[in-house]
Amino acid sequence: MKFMKLGSRPDTFYTSEDLRCVSSEVSSDYTIEVSGSRYHLHKFPLLSKCLRLQRMCSESPESNQLPDFPGGVEAFELCAKYCYGMTITISAYNIVAARCAAEYLQMSEEVEKGNLVYKLEVFLNTCILNGWRDSIVTLHTTKAFPLWSEDLAITSRCIEAIASKVLSHPSKVSLSHSHSRRVRDDDTSSNRAAAASRGWWAEDIAELGIDLYWRTMIAIKSGGKVPSSLIGDALRVYASKWLPSLQRNRKQVGKKEDSDSDSESDVSSKHRLLLESIISLLPAEKAAVSCSFLLKLLKAANILNASSSSKMELARRVALQLEEATVSDLLIPPTSYKSEMLYDVDVVATILEQFMILGQTSPPTSPLRGKKGMMDRRQRSRSAENIDLEFQESRRSSSASHSSKLKVAKLVDGYLQQIARDVSLPLSKFVSLAESVPEFSRLDHDDLYRAIDIYLKAHKNLNKSERKRICRVLDCKKLSMEACMHAAQNEMLPLRVVVQVLFYEQARAAAATNNGEVKMTELPSNIKALLAAHNIDPSNPSAAAFSTTTSMAGPEDQWSVSGLKSPKSKLSGTLRSKLAEDEEIDERFMNQGGGRTPSRFKAFCAIPGRPKKMFSKFLSINRNSNDKN
Repeated sequence: MKFMKLGSRPDTFYTSEDLRCVSSEVSSDYTIEVSGSRYHLHKFPLLSKCLRLQRMCSESPESNQLPDFPGGVEAFELCAKYCYGMTITISAYNIVAARCAAEYLQMSEEVEKGNLVYKLEVFLNTCILNGWRDSIVTLHTTKAFPLWSEDLAITSRCIEAIASKVLSHPSKVSLSHSHSRRVRDDDTSSNRAAAASRGWWAEDIAELGIDLYWRTMIAIKSGGKVPSSLIGDALRVYASKWLPSLQRNRKQVGKKEDSDSDSESDVSSKHRLLLESIISLLPAEKAAVSCSFLLKLLKAANILNASSSSKMELARRVALQLEEATVSDLLIPPTSYKSEMLYDVDVVATILEQFMILGQTSPPTSPLRGKKGMMDRRQRSRSAENIDLEFQESRRSSSASHSSKLKVAKLVDGYLQQIARDVSLPLSKFVSLAESVPEFSRLDHDDLYRAIDIYLKAHKNLNKSERKRICRVLDCKKLSMEACMHAAQNEMLPLRVVVQVLFYEQARAAAATNNGEVKMTELPSNIKALLAAHNIDPSNPSAAAFSTTTSMAGPEDQWSVSGLKSPKSKLSGTLRSKLAEDEEIDERFMNQGGGRTPSRFKAFCAIPGRPKKMFSKFLSINRNSNDKN
């Protein structure tokens, strides 16, 4: 780092009891008090260079105090030693204090040509601000003298110097005395050029406080030369350095070794201000920061009770790149630590809402022909070319939007599996999240079925209507063979779902044995009536099977189909219990409603023995097909 030495005489200051004196053959004739310390000095060397002391002696000789002295006794002694001609060393660490103290004492050109103020200004402008590390250290020290530094334009000059170096090529920046973590003294030009793409400056300016950092980043962004990805990387570095590892217990938020004297509310307020400042600096471009980083900021915003506008801005930005998120990223703790729910489901619902709004505003898949191109046939060739380009661009955009919705659907189903274990999660929130995804974006419903199964196991007190409600979002035609066999023996599912699963699986098995042609005459008429009562078209059973996706469910939630290897399995008992349950409920309904039997119950009562034979036939078909394979 650069430094400057002034004076040539040795330091002869010494302490005598509670006084600071100068060893000299001439007795002291001037007593002055600075920040509680008393000095016995000499008028001539001090008054010859300090206009303020001259005026004090002439206007009020008895006054000997210097109140609110910037920099305290250290800065005063630095200026006093300069007046005596003693050797002093100026560097980036003390130049701000020395400059403020010299300004306070009015050590200007008005008193003596080439006075201390002039020398400090020359050193600051020609040496300190030309060095990378020197500029950062000097800017960092201005926080001890905010008002003085602003009045003397030290802060603004340091910020401009740092921003200009960031905007310049690393090979043109004076780094000979820098301690930058990414660009060292022995780096070659090629290494520095490679470092430019990595944001070599990010970690160095991360040492600044949030106020100075915010102003510096604004200056860098206003230059327009730094890619938004490097701006985002710098924000990530700063956030990881200054934002604590936030826990759900908000009493632990903000505890750091250097802030033991601060109250918890003050520390939390500082972190909240820091977080909201980082959010305000986020680049507008979509890929500037990762979705994972945005969701980490959102988690911090929840715990620190950030403003609603900051949370909404983060939710909007997350929605722009939601397909990049993972399930663990979405597990956001609730706003209040008193909340019984494990996760904040509402904020995820807001993100999904924003995602769907953005999806609806995507470009159309068909080209829109302008009136000008239709009317002017002479420009038809050029118009056709432009329309073709617009059409290709819209197709690419639409394809990307569709692909992102498919990824988000899988993400939501995985998220539902995680939050389904929360016993405090209301059914309405679970169903609302499940229905927020468009139907076409779920190629299969296996992950959704896993989530429903986990929820039913964690909430065993749900009544029949609530279980029907949660299963209403499930499409049995999109369940795989494994999921169907698990659902067929799932005692928590409503009867309607079990019947649908068995029908579609029987139709699938029949299609496999009849070369894809399902003869609907093989289905009994009473089964057809039952399926029609459930709004199932027996003439169009979907036999599509989709591969299952990776589940985050625990071992206790994994599926087992070992009980279905024999017609004497748990299936018949499950169906009988379902029939008995439905019969009991419908009889209760019949007694309360005047004896009228529901049509679906009548349809079931009309088939005493055939369903069991049909299900046994279905299981036999499956077993035979497995043996052939």
